[in-house]
Amino acid sequence: MGSKNKLKRFRENETFQNVFQPTREEVVGDLMPLKGKWNSDFFKNDNPLVLELGCGKGEYSVGLAEKYPNKNFIGIDIKGARFWRGAKTAVEDGLHNVAFVRTQIELINHIFAEGEVDEIWITFPDPQIKYKRTKHRMTNSEFLKLYKKILKKDGVVNLKTDSEFMHGYTLGLLHGEGHEVLYANHNVYKNEGSPEVVTSIQTFYEKQYLEINKAITYIRFKIKD
Repeated sequence: MGSKNKLKRFRENETFQNVFQPTREEVVGDLMPLKGKWNSDFFKNDNPLVLELGCGKGEYSVGLAEKYPNKNFIGIDIKGARFWRGAKTAVEDGLHNVAFVRTQIELINHIFAEGEVDEIWITFPDPQIKYKRTKHRMTNSEFLKLYKKILKKDGVVNLKTDSEFMHGYTLGLLHGEGHEVLYANHNVYKNEGSPEVVTSIQTFYEKQYLEINKAITYIRFKIKD
């Protein structure tokens, strides 16, 4: 994507009421006025709050928002030029139950209050295969502790990935640390019984994976206290 295109998207993001782009200083300084008040002050309802972490183009957040009008969705990504597409689609389609925040995943406890979030989706994250990149894997122990802080007591996490490595690493860690695996499937489009929410929404890249018969995996789990 050219720099002119990026700048155009950044400018357009600033006009969208469903996009929030706080500075790092604002986030770390806990200056987000919506922290703990996303439902009451932005969505104006008491519906369940669901996050998509590393939302990319925002396709999954928008797809979920269309499918579940009685839930609120927020896509999180550090690259605003990417989720511009999802934000624009939501505006054009009149979807009022989805928003986007430009920030780093490791700062989400400054964006959301303890126990504010009902559910988390992690869709096609970078598996960070090299050992020295373990700290960047979005299902490592430190990230799970972070998610636990903002999730409600019975909150759940969903991981959907095309990476067999990420699937296996996460399952091993969950079992090793005693977390509760609610469902696991190493090929959701081939095996029967896959949850419809997993197979009915497909991202641009997911469709490409399926064209070359690459398996899509899924895990749904609860983080122990």
